[in-house]
Amino acid sequence: MTSSIQSNYVGESFIHLINLPFHEAGHVFFSPLGRFLQVLGGTLGQWLVPFIVLCAFLLKGNPFGAAVGLWWLGESFLDIAPYMDDARAGQLLLLGGVTGSEVEDYHDWEVILTKLGWLQHDHLIARISFTIGTIFMLLSLAWGGFILWRQFRELKKNCI
Repeated sequence: MTSSIQSNYVGESFIHLINLPFHEAGHVFFSPLGRFLQVLGGTLGQWLVPFIVLCAFLLKGNPFGAAVGLWWLGESFLDIAPYMDDARAGQLLLLGGVTGSEVEDYHDWEVILTKLGWLQHDHLIARISFTIGTIFMLLSLAWGGFILWRQFRELKKNCI
C-alpha cells in the first residue's frame, strides 16, 4: 500500500502469482461475450474470485474469512494498477515475455482504454484502482482486528 504504482512492487510479489491464473482464466471465461469483454475479463476475473471468496465467507457466517477475502480483493486492485498505469507507455513486461509496445493489441488496458476513448486517463484510472485497493485493505485490517479483539474479549471474560 505504501509503494508507488510505477514501482510495480505489488506486481513482483508472491500474491501476484496467485492473482495471475484468475486474471488469465477471466479472459477465457469472458471470451464468448466479445473481444472487449474478453480483454476486460482478465481484470474482472482477478477481481471476481476474491469477491466470491468474500461473499462465500459472509454467507457461511465467517466474518474473519470475509475480512481476508476483502483484503485479497483490495490487493487485487493494487495489483492491476501498474498494468492500468502502463496503458500508454507499454513498458511493462507482460506474460508472453514482451511489452505492450512490442506487440499490437496485446496490452489489455491499452485496448480497453483506447476502445473507451480514455487512454489519456490511464494514470488517473490506475490511481483510482490503487486507492480503492488501499481502502479495501485498510477496511479489512480494521474489520479483522475488530473481530479478533471481540473474540479475545469474549475469551478473557469466559476465563474469569
